[in-house]
Amino acid sequence: MRVVLQTLLAAPTDRVWAEVNRTRLLDYVAWPMLKFQPVSPLKLPEKWQPGEFEVRMFAFDIVPVGRQWIVISFPDTQLPARELLDDGRGSLLSRWHHLIRVEPDGAGGTCYTDDVDVRAGVLTPCVWLFARVFYAQRQRRWRKLVKEGFTYA
Repeated sequence: MRVVLQTLLAAPTDRVWAEVNRTRLLDYVAWPMLKFQPVSPLKLPEKWQPGEFEVRMFAFDIVPVGRQWIVISFPDTQLPARELLDDGRGSLLSRWHHLIRVEPDGAGGTCYTDDVDVRAGVLTPCVWLFARVFYAQRQRRWRKLVKEGFTYA
């Protein structure tokens, strides 16, 4: 099942893309719904790079919800659009295919898209509903980050 959400960010695409590539953004935009604890490697790199990263996930910072493998790649796209793909999976999920796309909105800002395909067997409808709420929250956090001048607080 698929979730596609877009938001307009009042920031240049180059700046938004730089933040997309920062691993610390993950905890910021996922808060308070999810927290990620690196397992392998024990620390995430400062910037995303192609590869596989195993994390433990906690709902609301306390409830363990399993492990997730974040599998990063950068699909070839036509500039000015840019994309980062997490083709991950987890202990509860057979597929968490999350494509982030950023592109200029034509007015000096950025169109930001989360396109997520989830599969979790019989749990898929529940996971889809969670993803719908989770990505709406992520985009609210994105807008807050932009409004506060990219201050991670």
